[in-house]
Amino acid sequence: MPIRMTVSLKSYRDLLVWQKAIDLVVISYKATAGFPKSETYGLISQIRRAATSIPANIAEGYGRGSRKEYLQFLSIAQGSLKELETHFIVSEKLTYLTAAQILLLLNQTDELGRMLGGLIRKLKVSSSASTPYTQPPTP
Repeated sequence: MPIRMTVSLKSYRDLLVWQKAIDLVVISYKATAGFPKSETYGLISQIRRAATSIPANIAEGYGRGSRKEYLQFLSIAQGSLKELETHFIVSEKLTYLTAAQILLLLNQTDELGRMLGGLIRKLKVSSSASTPYTQPPTP
């Protein structure tokens, strides 16, 4: 069962975008469970690494001391998300994923991409307003 947003933001674990990224990791692992053994060190590894990179970068950026660094790590998370989408599309072309699976996976990546984009925009807006960095806004 996925973790859900609490009332107050005390940790990166309270961020809905991080929670959704964790959900995507779980879905990615399950989706690759049926891939051929020959892909263990190929697509399976690449998909799982890209997927886990997303929440890891959200968390690492949150833990940094500056808004600029946080934005940098969120950008890396977005890059990993696009990498993951590409691996999913390749997996479908190789018939490792069904059309139904790819639809679910790409819907998840689209939603997460919108959330990451929203968080980045909010951080950039609050940065230009010269407010001190305390906690990132919730998307």
